[in-house]
Amino acid sequence: MTVAHGSPTGSLAQRHDTGALPGALALPQRVFRVGGRTLLWRDLGALARRCDAVVLEQALRNLEAFPLMVRSRLHGGPAICLWGHGGTYTHRQSAAERAVKDAFTRRADWFFAYTEGGSRYATRAGVPAERVTVVRNSTDTAALQTALAQITPQQLRDFRARHGLTTGRSAFFIGGLDAPKRIPFLLAAAELTARRLPGFRLLVAGDGAHRRLVEDAAARPSSSVVFLGPVQDAGRKALLGAACDVLLMPGAVGLVAVDALALSTPVITTPDAAHGPEFEYLEDGRNACVVTGDESKFADTTAALLIERTRLEALRRGCQEDAVHYSGEAMSARFAEGLLAVLAMAR
Repeated sequence: MTVAHGSPTGSLAQRHDTGALPGALALPQRVFRVGGRTLLWRDLGALARRCDAVVLEQALRNLEAFPLMVRSRLHGGPAICLWGHGGTYTHRQSAAERAVKDAFTRRADWFFAYTEGGSRYATRAGVPAERVTVVRNSTDTAALQTALAQITPQQLRDFRARHGLTTGRSAFFIGGLDAPKRIPFLLAAAELTARRLPGFRLLVAGDGAHRRLVEDAAARPSSSVVFLGPVQDAGRKALLGAACDVLLMPGAVGLVAVDALALSTPVITTPDAAHGPEFEYLEDGRNACVVTGDESKFADTTAALLIERTRLEALRRGCQEDAVHYSGEAMSARFAEGLLAVLAMAR
């Protein structure tokens, strides 16, 4: 199997959280701006001719997908598989866009859905159910849970002392510092929570276009916000989860839901953000709090949960029970099983 990739663009590039995979093939990439949209062309070269199957992201902006699909139909090219969310989560689509995406999706030979919701979308679009694999998109929870188990009481005390944390009155945010994450909302809610609950502090980990907003908030005298910069390795993430009681995410919830479950740290979020498919993993009152309302209501919920330790512990147990369903190993196994079915079909 060859793993080939392009390069991040736009706000994703500003997060500075890309990684390197040994043996992966970096593809030549061209970026076009058409009518306010970003379109990509990634040159697959000989891969498009010699592979038995090609797995592509389910995204209309990826122009290389269209000639591949035509070639597959007309000239018996490789089986074309799509990998993706299913429905569109990040913006509101027009009826025409939905129709084009549905047509694009049902022309795939196989569909790899992030979640059960993506599977339902694919079958509604016309992909036969027997040609859909739900991978349950996940992070490397094993590494995160191993790092969490290895944290010593002294490390925890040192971390809390370094950042001025009060036990039982701490929260963290981790992710991209950009518009989908609603950073101004997050910072306002943190300030309001600190007024309601003296000693409250919010650790913010990440990078992005709104980094300056966080830096300015953290620099104010007596600020409740501590800026950590980008945090990517499992050890530092685990320390955040061990030292803090809740994870605040008023904006888009994506794979951070998996990290939160693995860390047994309940998420406090909102229902109306542009959530990714992994938002399906969270259940209000079981492993998360989903708050309807403004920053003040969000702060009320955060302060109340930190005070109500019995309720907080119940949410932690929900996280622990649900975390077993999501892992990099289980996701990989489902993907491999689907690939073997694709290759059998292609033969």
